[in-house]
Amino acid sequence: MSAEATNPASPGPVVPTAPRRRARPRLDLRRLGRAALLGPGARDRLPDAIGHVVDAHRAHHPDADLEPLRRAYVLAESSHRGQMRKSGEPYITHPLAVTLILAELGAETVTLTASLLHDTVEDTDVTLDQVRKQFGEEVRYLVDGVTKLEKVDYGAAAEPETFRKMLVATGNDVRVMSIKLADRLHNMRTLGVMRPEKQARIAKVTRDVLIPLAERLGVQALKTELEDLVFAILHPEEYEHTRELIAENAARADDPLTAIAEEMRAVLREADITAEVLIRPRHFVSVHRVSRKRGRLRGADFGRLLVLVNEDADCYGVLGELHTCMTPVVSEFKDFIAVPKFNLYQSLHTAVAHPDGQVAEVLIRTYQMHKVAEAGVVALGNPYTPGTEDPGDGERADPTRPGWLSRLLDWQRAAPDPDTFWSTLREDLAQDREITVFRPDGGTLGLPEGATCVDAAYAQYGEDAHACIGARVNGRLATLSTVLRDGDTVQLLMGQDPASEPSREWLEHAHTPAARIAIQRWLATHPVTAENDTASPARDLDETATASAARDLDETGAPAGSGSRTGGVADPVAVRSASVGALVDLPGASVRLARCCTPVPPDEVSGFAVRGGAVTVHRVQCPAVARMKSAGRAEVGVRWAEATEDETAGCRVTLFAESFGRPHLLADLTEAIALQGAEIVSATVEPPSQQRVRHTYTLQLPDAALLPALMRAMRNVPGVYDVSRAQHPASAS
Repeated sequence: MSAEATNPASPGPVVPTAPRRRARPRLDLRRLGRAALLGPGARDRLPDAIGHVVDAHRAHHPDADLEPLRRAYVLAESSHRGQMRKSGEPYITHPLAVTLILAELGAETVTLTASLLHDTVEDTDVTLDQVRKQFGEEVRYLVDGVTKLEKVDYGAAAEPETFRKMLVATGNDVRVMSIKLADRLHNMRTLGVMRPEKQARIAKVTRDVLIPLAERLGVQALKTELEDLVFAILHPEEYEHTRELIAENAARADDPLTAIAEEMRAVLREADITAEVLIRPRHFVSVHRVSRKRGRLRGADFGRLLVLVNEDADCYGVLGELHTCMTPVVSEFKDFIAVPKFNLYQSLHTAVAHPDGQVAEVLIRTYQMHKVAEAGVVALGNPYTPGTEDPGDGERADPTRPGWLSRLLDWQRAAPDPDTFWSTLREDLAQDREITVFRPDGGTLGLPEGATCVDAAYAQYGEDAHACIGARVNGRLATLSTVLRDGDTVQLLMGQDPASEPSREWLEHAHTPAARIAIQRWLATHPVTAENDTASPARDLDETATASAARDLDETGAPAGSGSRTGGVADPVAVRSASVGALVDLPGASVRLARCCTPVPPDEVSGFAVRGGAVTVHRVQCPAVARMKSAGRAEVGVRWAEATEDETAGCRVTLFAESFGRPHLLADLTEAIALQGAEIVSATVEPPSQQRVRHTYTLQLPDAALLPALMRAMRNVPGVYDVSRAQHPASAS
């Protein structure tokens, strides 16, 4: 933290500050520097140097006990005495500036106390134990959370591991990240004397990590200023162009937003609704985005109108009056009060048209909503309510922990490599919208926009999701690649085989780090299986039978060493239908049943040697058999083995069902299958064609003798007009 300092008067790039929504007292570093040099003052009065902080704090917390702030400043000033920032100012000006930022946002006393001390353990001889003894465990925890790890100990991994440490600490107390965000904002404000390459490096980390975290924690006041400061450093030409656009608009005599705001005030007065109507200028990045979207900007594009009221009901009253008395743009309406954003944000959004054709965006919220919209989690104060107990495992139970943070903490445990953690963190934070899906048991899952059933499986079951064999979305059977929408109900279908394994193809449909890391870790620890794609009891629902057949044939391209390649039939292999890894008569050979034709007793079968000393068994009518014979592949004789009394003659089979489309057909079909004692291993449903639907099911039966009854039960489902054994075309490689 101490390295990110600068001299505002020195040469080098000057980072402009975006126009502010409201006047904020800026910290006079030179005056504070002089006050700091004069020392802490009398023991029984507040030092002049923290006057700004005290005034801002009392504005939000008039009854706050200021003694901890006095003692924290005294310790920080004495500890940092003699240390200077690169600007030449006393170092104490930095923690003072950070604390003022938080005080203006409404942070409570514990946060401000920790903020004053946030660099003492990192940069001075003060220890965490001293902090705990003088200020209590909460302050010690916050100071520890934002203290950097030393490069001498961690080398290049120091930065990612520091962020990992902060995130874990934030998971137990969100105030840790509040202090870090304010710390980064002050350092970004004063970055001018750094070398350009270091400015760019810090700005990129701010863009990729800190700004998304500020967005997720709802601290918009910090997020928007950080965006503008990063914009100025990384895109100076576009920043300068945007600055010129804003300056040109400010110089215009007529401002359409002023006229619309006055009309709006008159409408609300007439309706006897007490409300404050403000013009909120867009910050630099917002203007830049609007200009790229709309091209030439008009006056109303440079800001938005904010209507503040006292009660939730007044928000809807304002909306009704505006839509009645002005010209609304209905397509712009969004209700974030009834359905708040995942970062606590609440407002009504609408837009009204001016007679000259310009459109003004309008935000309607209560004063409390506005406080939360600006300050996010900082506005929540102390997250520990009276009576909250420590869970007893050394972690602190924080009721404000958001769902996205819980998911982040889950997957980071599975990413021990700092590089993997760092790259995955940036990728995860780039997903800036969240959806909520419901489970049949009434629970919910929070997922990023674009998440699939694969992501839902790993979010709900962790690595046990390897056994997932399918899903129902809103009651209908769906592929695991199905993209989920906000409000969907998802039922995940889990297999019972402990040897179940994920499909490599799942990686293509996994959007969350938790899913990707779990799948990649399994593939990395099972390289042979992953390379050869051997048989799995649970397959992805996206794997059509044709694809399965193609994989089977690909695997027949190398000799297994267990069958003759001289054109004759080798010794017969005994196939036990109860298990793919059956006992065999041929020494050293294992057996797998081909997924392209799923033979079952008493089908006539033929075998072919594949890589790894295995034999793949096909029905003799399977097209793959003819093609492999024509390619000169040698057959291996196989036969069905008699099951002993202790064995269950189970089998796997693939069936086609053809039906007319109707509501709930899939639910009825899967119910019929389940009632016959069959387990669905995988399924695909082709898009309807002329009101006809084709389904493919791979099923595990406890006994091959049950197959005829199963097929009859499926044919008896209303709308199903044919059920047949699968016989897929395939070509040998």
